[in-house]
Amino acid sequence: METQKELLKEVTAKAEKWLSDSYDAETRDAVRAMLDAEDKTDLIESFYKDLEFGTGGLRGIMGAGTNRMNIYTVGAATQGLANYLKEVFKDLPEISVVVGHDVRNNSRKFAEIVADIFSANGIHVYLFDGFRPTPEVSYAIRRLGCQSGVNITASHNPKEYNGYKAYWSDGAQIISPHDVNIIDHVNRIKDVSEIRFTPDKSKITIIGDDIDAQFLADIKGLTLDPDVCKRQSDLKIVYTPIHGTGVKLVPASLRNYGFTNIIHVPEQDIPSGDFPTVASPNPENPEAMAMAIAKAKEVNADLVVASDPDADRIGAVVRDAKGEYQLLNGNQIVMILLNYIMLRNRELGLLKGNEYVVKTIVTTETIKAIADNNNIKMYDCYTGFKWIASVIRDNEDTQRYLGGGEESYGFLAETFCRDKDSVSAISLMAEICAWAKDRGLDFNQMLQEIYLKNGYSHEEGVSVVRTGRTGAEEIARMMVEFRQNPPKQLGGSPVVIVKDYADLNETDVRTGNVTKMDFPTTSNVLQFFTEDGSKVSVRPSGTEPKIKFYIEVHDKMADVADYDRCNRDAAAKIAAIKKDLGI
Repeated sequence: METQKELLKEVTAKAEKWLSDSYDAETRDAVRAMLDAEDKTDLIESFYKDLEFGTGGLRGIMGAGTNRMNIYTVGAATQGLANYLKEVFKDLPEISVVVGHDVRNNSRKFAEIVADIFSANGIHVYLFDGFRPTPEVSYAIRRLGCQSGVNITASHNPKEYNGYKAYWSDGAQIISPHDVNIIDHVNRIKDVSEIRFTPDKSKITIIGDDIDAQFLADIKGLTLDPDVCKRQSDLKIVYTPIHGTGVKLVPASLRNYGFTNIIHVPEQDIPSGDFPTVASPNPENPEAMAMAIAKAKEVNADLVVASDPDADRIGAVVRDAKGEYQLLNGNQIVMILLNYIMLRNRELGLLKGNEYVVKTIVTTETIKAIADNNNIKMYDCYTGFKWIASVIRDNEDTQRYLGGGEESYGFLAETFCRDKDSVSAISLMAEICAWAKDRGLDFNQMLQEIYLKNGYSHEEGVSVVRTGRTGAEEIARMMVEFRQNPPKQLGGSPVVIVKDYADLNETDVRTGNVTKMDFPTTSNVLQFFTEDGSKVSVRPSGTEPKIKFYIEVHDKMADVADYDRCNRDAAAKIAAIKKDLGI
């Protein structure tokens, strides 16, 4: 193992290369400051490795250095992607791409550099005129018939981060074989001189309002009960974009659906990469929803909805019969949306027998029960919407997609976009609220109906954050320990099935039988299933310095009066499971 002295020597040599005239003055000054500083922590963190272009693109802290998001790491990624596109689509008369971005600091700058580099490589670029939701970038790729696309965003990460999402011609984030091939081409860029920064402005077309209008019109076509939206047009809906891109389209989509009483949180309507009113711009965090909930209490709102900074994730808070506001978790959001879509398709006589829904392996199994009760096929896939998009692509000629989602507050109701979409999800969530109200139900009662029919479940996610080089090593050790010494019991119930997606082995602990799981590739995920139906999934995040635990427990509800007891028992069981896991 290398010593700290050897590491410092290595990073110093890498950093000194960034003092050459190939880099701009601002970058050189930042690197010189790190080299001159007595504390070398920033220097080491910025240069101890190269920021990896992974299967989802780039994501990292902004700043100078090989392990940071800056014009040179973004530039190398774009040059590598451009080289690969020219190789794969060499027979096309012209290759085209879409480039978009969110509200983050430097996002517009990075997007313009990406557009410049693509154009310098002879690739036609459709560049959005300003920030847009991530799903609209996916939509535009498909609508304009492009071969690829890039969105500059770090989703819901803290303000210090930015990111680079790469898309393929179907509007989905890239999977095999293109992912590894692009990574190879990016890794071939060894020197900044290989990046073509000088643009051909004739190959850059600015897009905006026309795509917005087309996207919103297609989303309006997803409604399953336009009459109920008209009857409940004055539904009180509080919406916050949490300083992000959703402000551009979400209120407009709600109005398209017929809702007229959209209440804003003015302070959070202001687009800002500093996210000044929240510690973290993540709608799954209660703190990020606090201002919207306060507004809801002030106006007695029926529904509170939010989108994250790039408007692909949805947050939702609902009011119960007592007037109390409850934050829905991501599993509940997906479950409610899919339940409604399946139910309304059945009521409208639209089911022909070839419909299906999709969820990720870490998302609640109650969705499988709902699908089974409706005789609708359900597919399980890996975490990440590129895998849901892959299922759609594999089935689009033979089966009809009804919807898909993941516990991390992502949902996709349509096929004209191939990434999670808060614009359509929020619009449909408002429709569901109107539909429930039309039936004399609050959201809590509707949830109870779902659990009564399909079985009760409760889920909790726990993220253990470990930053920097030592953090990555600790996360890797934790996964090794779970594989070598899997838990024997969780929450008082024996572990009976272990699924390891790293080798696709499913082990029946009781018999020792091992069977192979049918998945398109391997993934660093472990799952433990207990005798009483609990499920625990463990996976390191692919985009953040954390290891994630997904805990799910099940129970039976005899009637709606059993709901409170189920909630109490679930909380106790999850606490016991967390203790068993040591988290």
